[in-house]
Amino acid sequence: MTKKSFLDIIKKERGDSNYLGDQHGGAAGSSGSGLPAEYAGNFLFATGIECSYPTIQHGRVRRDQLAECGHYENMKKDLQLVQELGLKVLRYGLPYYKIHKGKDKYDWSFADEAMNEMQRLNITPILDLLHFGLPNWLENFQNPEFPLHFADYAGEVAARYPWVRYYTPVNEIFVTAKLSAKDGIWNEQLKTDRGFVTAIKHIVAASILATHSIAQRRPDCIVVQSESAEYMHEAKAVPSPKITLENKQRLISLDLLYAHPPDADVYQYMLDNGLTREEYEWFMEGEPPGYQIMGNDYYGQN
Repeated sequence: MTKKSFLDIIKKERGDSNYLGDQHGGAAGSSGSGLPAEYAGNFLFATGIECSYPTIQHGRVRRDQLAECGHYENMKKDLQLVQELGLKVLRYGLPYYKIHKGKDKYDWSFADEAMNEMQRLNITPILDLLHFGLPNWLENFQNPEFPLHFADYAGEVAARYPWVRYYTPVNEIFVTAKLSAKDGIWNEQLKTDRGFVTAIKHIVAASILATHSIAQRRPDCIVVQSESAEYMHEAKAVPSPKITLENKQRLISLDLLYAHPPDADVYQYMLDNGLTREEYEWFMEGEPPGYQIMGNDYYGQN
């Protein structure tokens, strides 16, 4: 796999200026107006269907939880149950690895059926475009070509379903990178700091470019970002440098995603493990398009 920077690939394909969609600041395209006002007090109560699809055993096994829970066979029944519960909003993950078959190659058969059914039932989807896994042809999150290919896919989704306004481009960026490249649990199954930084910069870049692609086609898009509310608690009274640094690292994905300068220790950690200064400057120049909502996911270990 090539070792070139994801940024070199972006510049080669799209040039060294603003990208289409990057000019759309705020939910209405420029002013920040256009908040989701169709619900009382702008409050949405939603449910979701678990849709993770990482690979394990070094790519030999795919854990597709939509398949494991029988959703592919029972999609219409599942969506009908959502409606019967009185829920109008559904966070829904299209199975990215089953749809994006190669560069400019897509299989929309299941996606079209599911999206048409949601539209028929008047269910508002929050489309989750990437949930813990990649198509086999993109291999894993160490691939610097992945961000641009994913951005193309996001643009195709937005063009195909123009009635959709709510998106989560990438689910839980930090968790995806950590479990894939630092904890060695799935996908590339690495256990290195360099692998972790490489994964997180590629995934954040993919989310940024995907949001640009969506905003180009839907300038009033609403991005519902999700990230785990990670926090490591010390088991002893005296703080350890390791736990202190890990609690700073939990915000890397959001710092890069929203162009927020990180803590000095985190900045040095990223530079020591593969983030270039040019890449860092690219992230810090960002202005997230669309109307952005921050979602924090809480688990027992948090």
